[in-house]
Amino acid sequence: MEPLQTVGSPVLWGGFIAFVIAMLALDLGVFHRKAHTVSFKEALGWSTVWISLALLFNAGLWWKFGGKPGLEFLTGYLIEKSLSVDNIFVFVVIFSAMRIPALYQHRVLFWGILSALVLRAIMIFAGVAMLERFHWLIYVFGAFLIITGLKLFVQRNKEDHPEDGWMMRMLRKSIPSTTRFDGHHFFTMENGRRLATPLLMALILVEASDILFALDSIPAIFAVTRDPFIVFTSNIFAILGLRSLFFLLAGAVEKFSYLKVGLSGVLVFVGAKMALIDFVKIHPAVSLGVIATLLGASIVASLIKAKNLPPHTPEAGGDTLVKPSES
Repeated sequence: MEPLQTVGSPVLWGGFIAFVIAMLALDLGVFHRKAHTVSFKEALGWSTVWISLALLFNAGLWWKFGGKPGLEFLTGYLIEKSLSVDNIFVFVVIFSAMRIPALYQHRVLFWGILSALVLRAIMIFAGVAMLERFHWLIYVFGAFLIITGLKLFVQRNKEDHPEDGWMMRMLRKSIPSTTRFDGHHFFTMENGRRLATPLLMALILVEASDILFALDSIPAIFAVTRDPFIVFTSNIFAILGLRSLFFLLAGAVEKFSYLKVGLSGVLVFVGAKMALIDFVKIHPAVSLGVIATLLGASIVASLIKAKNLPPHTPEAGGDTLVKPSES
């Protein structure tokens, strides 16, 4: 087994973490200090900013450390970005089912993703340490990804109902709550009792769903690289852009009917790559090409299918994203 190598120096780690904190403070303290409905134009602008920053960071890695780390970051970022789209499907269901006004959806996603940053950092460093000590775990991760990819394909048309799941039932029993909103607050006072509002319940479901998705996405990037700095930064850039991507794509998720087929193909591919890592060496450029082809083909096929379908009336609850009056 090759010794662990990393391009991340203490200066780079400190600089990147400082950058993340500064961007989060700018996001919440300046641009989203007041609750408002995120428009398509605003979401497009922020998506462009996050993608541009990730590509700029990628270019810096390429210039400083060469093509291999650059390709590894780009491949990892593409994997994380594509798998994060699956989160959007679940977020749409959560917000629609719990009737979260569009006015407060950004606040829920901000705190949910902030928690996700911390949890993913812990999971990444734990995963790196485990793979360094127990190399055979890489075969377990590979098999897990293959099984997950096949399961995603088989269940691609299955509808999610997190609001009726065991976790929601447990939360309602253990946390005193109300169905009444109190502005952007997660708690409210009602008849002298401190109760959780639907925003807190939605936040917990968002965090729980991200943990479940991280079980797929983090092992997936270990098939590309075990460099903790590249794993961490590609993950964080993908998560930081998730909120804007949600508001950009939330109204059009139904158009991507074949996306889960592409994602299942990505998981099976990276799982096989991980399981065969000691026997078959695949160049990072080849991995990037395969993943981009699988995702691109699924997106193109989805758009062609959506274009050929007759127009239909949006389902009930679908306007939750654009009408903040349901409170």
